[in-house]
Amino acid sequence: MAALTSGTKAPAVELKTIDGKAFSLRDQLEKTPVVLAFFKISCPVCQYALPFLERLHQAYGSKNVAIIGVSQDNAKDTARFLKEFGVKFPVLLDEGGYAVSNAYGLTNVPSIFWVGREGEIEISSVGWVKADFEEIARKMAMAGNSAPVAVFKPGEDVRDFRAG
Repeated sequence: MAALTSGTKAPAVELKTIDGKAFSLRDQLEKTPVVLAFFKISCPVCQYALPFLERLHQAYGSKNVAIIGVSQDNAKDTARFLKEFGVKFPVLLDEGGYAVSNAYGLTNVPSIFWVGREGEIEISSVGWVKADFEEIARKMAMAGNSAPVAVFKPGEDVRDFRAG
């Protein structure tokens, strides 16, 4: 089964955050759309992609859109990864069987999904796809009625695609 595509109803997500708090996708969608970013700490493409998501988190905050990481590793290793790569947005743990990752049809990470307030997947991106990331940035700006920010710095070598 391939990763769920745009237009699909997002499966429920009920996991614990890295610091043990309960998270429910349904509850969060009552407040904001959600960007779910599934990753594994040993994945080089995840190491490449997550700092760019952190830039969006820093630029737009979480008032109008919540960026939520979903780690397929344990809390200790995930915490070390987050510190090393400067990731500060909330992260959930989908360890021990990957129930949520499986529900989303993941075969590769990173896999990033924009889930709209009605619970429908509006963007489905597997690996690093620069165009998908730019679309997420545009949607985040629109959700907050903000001017778009430049997420990629001048002179940065940002590839169009990297397989996950």
